[in-house]
Amino acid sequence: MKIGILQTGQAPEPLRAAGDYPDLFETLLAGHGFTFQTWHVEAMEFPAGIHDADGWLITGSRHGVYEDHPFIAPLERFIREAVSARVPVAGVCFGHQIMAQALGGTVEKFKGGWSVGPTAYDFGGDTVTLNAWHQDQVTALPPGATVIASSPFCQFAGLAYGDAGLSVQAHPEFKSDFIGGLIDTRGRGVVPEPILDAARARLDQPVDNARIADRIAAFFKAAAARAAA
Repeated sequence: MKIGILQTGQAPEPLRAAGDYPDLFETLLAGHGFTFQTWHVEAMEFPAGIHDADGWLITGSRHGVYEDHPFIAPLERFIREAVSARVPVAGVCFGHQIMAQALGGTVEKFKGGWSVGPTAYDFGGDTVTLNAWHQDQVTALPPGATVIASSPFCQFAGLAYGDAGLSVQAHPEFKSDFIGGLIDTRGRGVVPEPILDAARARLDQPVDNARIADRIAAFFKAAAARAAA
């Protein structure tokens, strides 16, 4: 099964030597039998159509989905077309937010501030710890979306769109060392220092990245099975 990665941003340059966002997702989903191709949509490199891959994964980004960037509108159209055709789309952080916005929800800069580092989320009664790095949040659900994860800080931390869409606000592709790198390269002067210090103090906490990788992989594979039936 071919997964198309829609790259909407880049890791800070000092961290890219160890892998940019698409590399992190390929590592996250390794062992599930997928092949990958990346389109750098932030640079206006788009697939020819929604069937250029069997499923799509939208990365994180430092941009806000409500900002005026050239790639936002065509990416939203692509999402709507794919979901309508039941070509599976998964999104993480910015990907989670732009899926919600494209499908009729609202995304805003959260008045409660930032969430950084290992954070516990409730996935239907199951506690899952993942690394967070965001201030923006989905604040109003799109029609037809189902909440699959939440936290006291982030009400809509995971969403499902029937069998065609799956998204999470947190970063299952980020390991603790990457969060530490973000604190040093993007956090200082942007995120309040007490939040960064508290996040760094928690970086030795284990995270459940593999559990979300399994969930994303199962989502894609279920779509492939339906298509083959």
